[in-house]
Amino acid sequence: MRPGVGSFVRVGLLLLVAVILQLSWLSQLGILGGHIDLVVLAVAAVAYYAGSVPGTATGFAAGFLLDLLSGATMGASSLVLTAVGYGVGRFRELRDPSHGLLPIAVGGLATAAWVTAFAAVSFMLDVGASVSVLVVRDMAVTILLGAAVAFPVFAVVRRLLRPVLVVDPFEVRRKRQAPREAGPLGLRGLEV
Repeated sequence: MRPGVGSFVRVGLLLLVAVILQLSWLSQLGILGGHIDLVVLAVAAVAYYAGSVPGTATGFAAGFLLDLLSGATMGASSLVLTAVGYGVGRFRELRDPSHGLLPIAVGGLATAAWVTAFAAVSFMLDVGASVSVLVVRDMAVTILLGAAVAFPVFAVVRRLLRPVLVVDPFEVRRKRQAPREAGPLGLRGLEV
């Protein structure tokens, strides 16, 4: 992502809208005991398209805003969302985003990481965490809902960030060159 005022404004507005929707509507909308975590999906989408450093910064800002507006223990969401943003961004940097449906898996795994890590941090800080068998069921439903909603969230974030991205990962896939022929055993990949 090109650092500039435009990218900061776009990501800031995205996070503000995601946190407000999360706190005002989606957290009260229970579906089979689970709920949709839009903030986590927004952080994962920014990290997926922009990389690990913008993903880390986005995760910290989203967690700080989420803790600030919800009145929760300061730093718990920031810690976990920073790790989620870094992990998704690093995955994108190490792997080629070669499939159009990969955001579904990334969204589901980011939601799983968020749910389990936030539960662990809440339990360690003793922030009113409850231990029950039903918690595992609710976590599984939340992960499935995160995977189900991930594709449209990633599409909206990609469309929003497209003007400020340095390289669109799906354009790189379309322009990929034909594989080179292998050279001698010790010189594979080199032009001989």
